[in-house]
Amino acid sequence: MVTTLQPLNLHTTKLTIHCSSNSKRSKNKPKQQLHQKQSTKLLSFSNPTPTPLIVYHKPQTQTKLQALEAIIKDLETTSENGIDVDAETFASLLETCYKLDAMDYCLRVHRLIPRNLLRRNVGLSSKLLRLYASCGFVEEAHQVFDEMPKRDVSAFAWNSLISGYAELGLYEDAMALYFQMEEEGVEPDRFTFPRVLKACGGIGFVQVGEAVHRHLVRLGFVGDRFVLNALVDMYAKCGDIGKARKVFDKIGSRDKVSWNTMLTAYMRHGLLLQALDIFHQMVKERFQPDSVAISAILSEVPSLELVVQIHGWAIRQGVEWNLSTVNSLIAAYSNHGKLRQARRLFCQMPEKDVVTWNTIISAHSKSREALVYFEQMESAGALPDAITFVSMLSVCAHLSLVKDGERLFSIMKNRYRISPIMEHYACMVNLYGRAGLIKEAYGLIMEGMEFEAGPTVWGALLYACYLYGNAEIGGVAAERLFDLEPDNEYNFELLMKIYSNVGRLDDVERVRMMMVDRGLDS
Repeated sequence: MVTTLQPLNLHTTKLTIHCSSNSKRSKNKPKQQLHQKQSTKLLSFSNPTPTPLIVYHKPQTQTKLQALEAIIKDLETTSENGIDVDAETFASLLETCYKLDAMDYCLRVHRLIPRNLLRRNVGLSSKLLRLYASCGFVEEAHQVFDEMPKRDVSAFAWNSLISGYAELGLYEDAMALYFQMEEEGVEPDRFTFPRVLKACGGIGFVQVGEAVHRHLVRLGFVGDRFVLNALVDMYAKCGDIGKARKVFDKIGSRDKVSWNTMLTAYMRHGLLLQALDIFHQMVKERFQPDSVAISAILSEVPSLELVVQIHGWAIRQGVEWNLSTVNSLIAAYSNHGKLRQARRLFCQMPEKDVVTWNTIISAHSKSREALVYFEQMESAGALPDAITFVSMLSVCAHLSLVKDGERLFSIMKNRYRISPIMEHYACMVNLYGRAGLIKEAYGLIMEGMEFEAGPTVWGALLYACYLYGNAEIGGVAAERLFDLEPDNEYNFELLMKIYSNVGRLDDVERVRMMMVDRGLDS
């Protein structure tokens, strides 16, 4: 619909603006004819073509990243012109980059900040450090940290760097910073200890965790729920589930994190009954288990009845279609042989992620239907990951689908640019081995792998040699396994069976004596 300016009748001063349409033009025709009859003595002009008015359209709303890009471009121009920018502007930009997880923009902002300004402004350098650390750039973060002039005024920078190391699994580095923090007289705050305790749990050294526990008690954080939740998790990860429960019982007002931490801790230690007891208690107190806790329980429940009960609870709570929850339900039903229920949930899901596809493929690990699901996955535009191809190659190995396995292995490398890991090669060796293609399997290990084969790969080859009575290559595989797994009796026993099946009794005795020498002969 276009806004138009209608022809002006000379005998009137009234201006009419309306949106033209076929229906409106037809309605105006009688009026125009009436005016023409009444104005026969007036000059007649041909009807001009309606002129569209220029309508102002609002510009498209910028995304936050687009706005950030525009601001940084302006600042880059400003900097090139020699105009100074104040510290508050840089601090605001770094805060925005942190909230948007925009590492590329952080680098550009960093280049704009004068070095002398960064060194004398602790707040600015702390924000830059936090941004680097949160994005995993701990080396850059530590460099900023080393150049900070007064890093003892606050625990903020220390907390950021400790967190950065802990998130990357560099727990020893995180703990070293904590001890350095003590040496330099910087007092930890309530945000320090959860990060440090996470590092303690990662190392798994309970004595260090106990020392940190004593430190936080001395500083008066024994009643801080945020810190106590981290303590429960630390003790559980260090293997002391008893102390984890003691700390849990001392938490005055437990929150959702408290309950879920204790529940997950019990599951991690295989204590299903205690986990279910916690589950019932938290539901009774109107706390909802999170998706991690629900997934942990569903992965371990021994009976279908419990799976159904948890499923019913999820429906009543309205969390049935939470991705993590429904993925775990699909896995739980398939583990109990209820593929119909698993497929029903899969088909009814409003959205699917790669874990969903991997779960349903894994549920059909002994069926050609897995290939169909893989095709559906590609058609849906989902990107397979390394786990997807481990499952698919395992299916092909189980069903002796050599050509399909080779095709999938090629697709993985060439189409999806996924570099094969040890599990992929173990599946390929198993694929060839189960099909009796022992030489092809051995050739893949010796010539096709980019790294040294591990026990899973050589183990797959040894088992294939046992199935098809190949003593020569079986002997080579076993020798490699004896070096990689010197205490694994199964490898010795399997080689003895291979030699026995082909009548090489002297070699059977030789391998048995090797077991005796290593103290493996029971």
